[in-house]
Amino acid sequence: MTDFRIVFVTLPNHQTGAEIARILVAERLCACANLVGGLTSIYRWKNNIEESSEIMMIIKTHECKLEELEKRVRSMHPYETFEFVAMPITYGNQNYLDWIEDAVK
Repeated sequence: MTDFRIVFVTLPNHQTGAEIARILVAERLCACANLVGGLTSIYRWKNNIEESSEIMMIIKTHECKLEELEKRVRSMHPYETFEFVAMPITYGNQNYLDWIEDAVK
């Protein structure tokens, strides 16, 4: 197990995701954020079944940045209730993990 995390955040569109990602990287809350388009989300919201087009932001960061990262995403995210799910990176290319660590210092 490492101290690094992958965080998943869904967003309504690429423009919103790119704006948030640039700020997160500039503030050293993450090493990088990938924006993956073409998602269709089907979910229950306020007792209705909803369907929306979204993008997924995949964020690479260090465990020590998670709380600050979530607060910052919350301050910019347009959804009332937004996805912010962190998963451990159990193994990875050491050079890549070193790069993440250096990028968030």
